Amino acid sequence: MSAAFVHTARSWIGTPYMHQASVKGVGCDCLGLLRGVWREVLGAEPEPVPIYTADWSEPQGEERLYRAALRHMKQVDSDTFESGQVILFRMRDGAVAKHLGIVSAPDPEAQFIHAYSGHGVTESPLSRPWRKRIVARFEISQG
Repeated sequence: MSAAFVHTARSWIGTPYMHQASVKGVGCDCLGLLRGVWREVLGAEPEPVPIYTADWSEPQGEERLYRAALRHMKQVDSDTFESGQVILFRMRDGAVAKHLGIVSAPDPEAQFIHAYSGHGVTESPLSRPWRKRIVARFEISQG
């Protein structure tokens, strides 16, 4: 399944960044990318996503995205990055975790696919600066 997840995520590359959207070729944000790939590979999303603002969860300091990930995926404790894993990032020290990516190439030259403002969906090296921001990694399993 990880190969299907990566193949599908790569088909989203070039989709423009659009907050709260999840439509391939039209627009998505990082959560929208994961939602869209999930729908294509696994079917219906596991729960509805509420409307969210750019600063969602920050004023309250709530780890909403992390908790949602724990509800629907298995957290990975290994130090090795494998294709198809979902990565959760904290973009600033002390901030809530709210950026997602999908590992597209394993270690030692790991890469990930993600969507972010000003860039849209792109594949990036999982460089040291990105690795320092990682909060957790997850595996998606059927059933």
